[in-house]
Amino acid sequence: MKNISALLLIAVFCGAVAEPPHRIVSLSPNLTEIVFALGLGDRVVGVSNNCDWPAEAKQKPKMGTFWQPNTEAIIAAKPDLVVCESFLQQKEVAETLKRAGLRVASLHAESIKELYSVILSIGQGAGCSDKAESLAAKIKSDIDQIRAKASSAKKVKVLWAMQTEPMRVVGVKTFVNEIIDLAGGQNVIEPTGDQYPSVGTETILTCGAEVIIQTAMGTEKIAKQQETAEKFWNRFANLPAVKNKKVYVIEADTVLRLGPRLPDGAMAVAKLLHPELFAQTNDQNGDKMHK
Repeated sequence: MKNISALLLIAVFCGAVAEPPHRIVSLSPNLTEIVFALGLGDRVVGVSNNCDWPAEAKQKPKMGTFWQPNTEAIIAAKPDLVVCESFLQQKEVAETLKRAGLRVASLHAESIKELYSVILSIGQGAGCSDKAESLAAKIKSDIDQIRAKASSAKKVKVLWAMQTEPMRVVGVKTFVNEIIDLAGGQNVIEPTGDQYPSVGTETILTCGAEVIIQTAMGTEKIAKQQETAEKFWNRFANLPAVKNKKVYVIEADTVLRLGPRLPDGAMAVAKLLHPELFAQTNDQNGDKMHK
């Protein structure tokens, strides 16, 4: 884990000072989870409205939404470190905060490998590099164990739907595809230019999916969403996944957030794809999916 580029750390933590930050604002749910996992929760003075885990994060002052951070609220919180994403909306906010004299870390992670780098970057900037090394190493170890166990089984053909109307699925250029692969699956979607492409009925009918995973959306209970999903997918009765009743709705946060709970999400997927290997494995995500 120590091979992270020093240039990355310098670029991310532009304006870094010797003293570790004591007042941290986090504008992204996965970054907030990392900050708390590093034992820095008592230093957090603000989070986005979307930051809901761990439970302590819900009690922190809100700094706007993930897509529309509240610049005035952030400045008023007087943070000595703001951690945010690098996409356009947060990038613009980051530039405004830098002009106001705040120290900002704009972080980018769209793969599991990049997650490790982000953890190490936050640890470096927050003065807890050792904890960051340990956290990244633990996540990697847990992921590697799942990968090794799943490698003994035949790959299962997986269709992962992000939404159904219109149909949008997980493409191969995503970290969710990495989860499918390490959990013993094979994405049935061919490579496209989009990370989460729209697909038509013909693609679904001919994909041969043996397992269909659908990401839970909104606040409706997963059991109800599972019922709705089964009714929807029954129109594709010839798919092996539908014939064998292997359509699953899975809680979104642990599989769609690149953060410390990634092994829990990967384990949940592995249990769906290879219950014969993972059904007896204990994890913290057992009540987060429904069939």
